[in-house]
Amino acid sequence: MAGRYAKKETLQEPLDSFQTKSAIPARATRQLRAVQTLELPEIDEGASEAQEYQLDVLRFKMNQAFDKIRAIVTPPKPLRYTPSSTPAPVSTYTTNRPSKVVDSLVVHPLDRHKPWLYRFIIVAFVVVISMGVLLSAAMLQRPGNAQLINLPGFGKVYDVQVGGSLASQIQNTNGPQTPKVPLHTGPYSVLGSPSINADFINQVLDAYHSPAAGKGQALYDLGVKYGIDPAFALAFFQHESSFGTAGEARSSLSLGNLRCIPDAQCTDNYAWFPTWEAGFEAWYKLIRNLYVAVWGLTTVDLIIPKYAPTADNNNEAAYIAALKRELDVWHAGQIYS
Repeated sequence: MAGRYAKKETLQEPLDSFQTKSAIPARATRQLRAVQTLELPEIDEGASEAQEYQLDVLRFKMNQAFDKIRAIVTPPKPLRYTPSSTPAPVSTYTTNRPSKVVDSLVVHPLDRHKPWLYRFIIVAFVVVISMGVLLSAAMLQRPGNAQLINLPGFGKVYDVQVGGSLASQIQNTNGPQTPKVPLHTGPYSVLGSPSINADFINQVLDAYHSPAAGKGQALYDLGVKYGIDPAFALAFFQHESSFGTAGEARSSLSLGNLRCIPDAQCTDNYAWFPTWEAGFEAWYKLIRNLYVAVWGLTTVDLIIPKYAPTADNNNEAAYIAALKRELDVWHAGQIYS
């Protein structure tokens, strides 16, 4: 071999023959006793299988008992139905909404309102029906074209002031009719003999520059014919049109501004008469043969709510008070109130 290792001698003895020298002294060791082995008795395989079977039976019964306890303590999971109508536990569905357990014993929020809610519904229903009835009555009595309408099978329907369906029957009468109902009498009754004479009536008409001036005797005689005190006719004449100087009466020649009636011309929903005398008699006939004979109404307080109702934009109390005031003034012998 060349180089620096060429002159080195190889070892002739095996490495195992060398003994290492250690500076650490040897430690004393204690000799352990020999382990004694125990021989286990032989196990009967048949007895072991019987014990294992008993344990399995015990485990099965315990599992059943635990399942019953869990079923009582933990409510079962609700089932959802897949499109194939196969029930599947909710847990098999992925959803971000939290599960909600519905308790059948929880009271609905509206249940506590039922006591007053039922009453409110009933009252609301009654109010609606009442409003419908009042609206229908107002439509039949309001001024305008609705005062006289055509109904299939019924013909003309007239205003309640002139008797409605009785208007034709009342106007076709001649002379006073016998009352068919008990009469409601009282102060300011229209029935009776004249409390003023024809001359006084003419004085009043002249004083107010009435176009019916000079017709006092006709107004007086018709009052006697129908058993109505002409002072009431004169009072109605003043309140309705200031004795024919204002409103519709200037053209209709109507003492009481009567609504349309079957035997008179109907213009602007009012009855128009050819003469003042015809207008006087139509009023006397209406009061005596409808208000008195059919309805039993004899006093001003009872007649006005029918003759000029609030539903027809009238002030009933003011109307009654005005009539009584004029009657008192004339009965005192005065012309102007």
